[in-house]
Order: sequence, then structure tokens, then C-alpha cells
Amino acid sequence: MHPILAKTFGGLSTQYYFRQFFFGALFFALMFFMMSKSPNPIQISLVIFMAISTLLYPYSRFVYESIVNFIMGENVFFVNAIFMLFTKLFTMLICWAFAIFIAPIGLAYLYYHHSKANG
Repeated sequence: MHPILAKTFGGLSTQYYFRQFFFGALFFALMFFMMSKSPNPIQISLVIFMAISTLLYPYSRFVYESIVNFIMGENVFFVNAIFMLFTKLFTMLICWAFAIFIAPIGLAYLYYHHSKANG
């Protein structure tokens, strides 16, 4: 693998990437299912956008979780489970829908981090 690709796209652990990819794929499947039930024909450009969002979602989620961890630190909040699940689902959907814009930040950070670690 090319060093730049290894430092960016290979920067997340395999377990983390596939866990997040699974959730991104669920959004893809849900959106595709809803499009298939529409009387309008499925637009290939929208399917391509959704596929790109799904592939970039783990990096987008990485950025989101890094920011939240920076702000929240080690604090723990006890809130209603339904509220927390709704909030988590909403943030996941936002990260998936805007992955094409958010993920480059994570990829740039991963490249910087792995370049710095390798000297």
C-alpha cells in the first residue's frame, strides 16, 4: 500500500473501521430501501453519494468522537436512555450525511499523526 494511503485510510484500527462501517452501511441500506419505495426512479448520483458517505463515515465519526472526547474529557453524564439513543442516532446520521466534508479533517489528522510517529 502506498505510504500516504497507509497513513490516512489505514490509520484507524481494523476493528474500529469495520464497526463504524457497519453503522454507515445500515444508513445506506435504510436510505436505499426508502428510495426503492418511492415512485421516482433511483438516481445513480445519489447512490454514489451514499456509497461515498458510507466509506468515509468511519473517518467522519472519528473526528466527531475526537472532538467530543476533547471537550468532555473523562466526565460521565447520567441521562435518560431514550434521549441518549436518539442523540446518538442523530449524531451518527449527521456524521454519515456530511462525511464527505468531515472525513478529510480526520484523514489529514491521521496522516499527520502517523507521519509524526514514524519520524
